[in-house]
Amino acid sequence: MNMTRTLKLCAVLVLTSSCAERTLVPEGDDHSLGAFNTSDKGCGDLPTQPDKLRVDLYEPSFSDPLAANNPLFPVGILDRVVLLGSVEGEPLRVETTRLAGSRRITVNGEEVETIISQYVAWIDGRIQEVALDWYGQDDEGAVWYFGEDVFNYEDGVVADTEGTWLAGREGPVAMIMPADPQVENVWRPENACPLVFEEVTATATGVTVPGPQGSVFDALIVRELHMDGGFEEKTFAPGYGEFSTGAGSDLEAVAVAVPTDALPGEEPEEVETLSDGAEEIFALARNGRWRAMAEVAEEMEEAWDDYRATGVPPMLEVQMTDALDELDEAIEARDKQEARQASVKVALASLDFELRYEDREEIDRDLIEVWSRQLVIDLRAHDRGAVRGDLATIEIIRDRLTDARPILAELGSLKVAAEATDLAGAEESAAKLRGIVSQLSGS
Repeated sequence: MNMTRTLKLCAVLVLTSSCAERTLVPEGDDHSLGAFNTSDKGCGDLPTQPDKLRVDLYEPSFSDPLAANNPLFPVGILDRVVLLGSVEGEPLRVETTRLAGSRRITVNGEEVETIISQYVAWIDGRIQEVALDWYGQDDEGAVWYFGEDVFNYEDGVVADTEGTWLAGREGPVAMIMPADPQVENVWRPENACPLVFEEVTATATGVTVPGPQGSVFDALIVRELHMDGGFEEKTFAPGYGEFSTGAGSDLEAVAVAVPTDALPGEEPEEVETLSDGAEEIFALARNGRWRAMAEVAEEMEEAWDDYRATGVPPMLEVQMTDALDELDEAIEARDKQEARQASVKVALASLDFELRYEDREEIDRDLIEVWSRQLVIDLRAHDRGAVRGDLATIEIIRDRLTDARPILAELGSLKVAAEATDLAGAEESAAKLRGIVSQLSGS
């Protein structure tokens, strides 16, 4: 799909392929959609599989495309997925969010209402890619990919839209997950060479993989052929969809997803201590109040020890532990900039835990507030590219809200101040924004 999603990635999760049940697919009827759907024109000499193994060569019908409850690609059910990993040694963060509304796309003369899913990737805290993906589930239970708008960023601004395609315009609608995939089944999630192309072959079913809350059963392993001729292994897991990319030490994986990993009850006090402490340290660091910061950090460490003892998603545990370690080091070194930066990392890590308890839109309002702190840090560092990226991130998160009106005016003031490199004005707007978000969260 998108460029960032095909890079080699690294994370702490290690997949296990135990309990795999392999089933060979018998040769069956070939229900063709015609040359437009089956052609490899423009793909060169890619080692594609024979059509007799493909399960996407039929005319799909879409009576209720927004349902999308396919266990291995439940895009109609998932509200937010957070994936963590690394790209060339740099930390990667990905958020996918189902947006409100839908988009109607005409394919083969039929207008289909599709789900809109927002994909955002940051590398080393800097925005790298944004995409709007469109999906619909057919009457057989298979999920189809209708295209994407891609925006690739450099220094905080859109550099190109490479990877953009639309079904019915550049190529056919493409199956992204069959209703009941079996070993040796083949399908093409993208099929518009030379613009985009992916061919997937199922290699194992019934696989057990470690997930955010323990073992996840009945996962699917596939081998994906890319347009450059390279192959990549992916795992899809029930309740999560695309679960991991790569293998061994080169891996991007789901850290948490809702509603799959949602928990009942209110946010634990320990998580609130971490979140509030991060905000307090951000304020204290401005004037170098090191003793007070050390006291707050100690309270945060105690809260973290108590909370993680209850059992937390493994990747989120590593993320929070690393952020707190950076915070301790910055306080010990009496480095204001690094202390503030580490406090933002702790705040973002806290929100990943809060996501399991709170409404997703409330988390997004809080994310806007935290990214406004990052913007202040980057303004003080005179990093124009980072500032532009922070503003882009804030606007992208704003687009997820069904009602952004309560914060629009202050966001506008923040943007004006940031673009004018008005540090005092930006800090004032960021503080006001925090107050608005706090009121909204308490209402």
